[in-house]
Amino acid sequence: MIERVYIGLGSNLADPEEQLRDALKAMARLAQSSLSGVSSFYASDSLLPGQPRYTNAVAALDTSLPPLALLDALQAIENQQGRERLERWGPRTLDLDILLFGNRLIDEPRLKVPHYQMQARAFVLYPLAELAPGLTFADGRRLDDLLAGCPFEGLERLPG
Repeated sequence: MIERVYIGLGSNLADPEEQLRDALKAMARLAQSSLSGVSSFYASDSLLPGQPRYTNAVAALDTSLPPLALLDALQAIENQQGRERLERWGPRTLDLDILLFGNRLIDEPRLKVPHYQMQARAFVLYPLAELAPGLTFADGRRLDDLLAGCPFEGLERLPG
């Protein structure tokens, strides 16, 4: 069965916009998957002071891969692009997060879907709204309601 998956992309090291473009090319080559949409790129401040600004986007991927197989494939892309997992909130060349996976609720040690912090992150919600306006999550939350509680402040939509 093919399911629509939304993936958050972020980078704040080593030419972040290029990191995102390279990740999207790699995602488009994933087995049993096709890249079906990409939001605009956005610049946002880091959640921690003293780090470079992030470039963020959201991609829509149609896939028949099981959730943990997709997670493994996305982590392989991160690793290929120089991702080092030294600290939880540290700067990174690439971060790929599964935000939503079809209509599934997933609670695994390695994967929580819907992504457990997306409701408070403008750099996730606004790009997601470009791809899926009016979306309702599997847990019943509505994207429009989350957007209403998460101001656009601190985001900059990048040209191109």
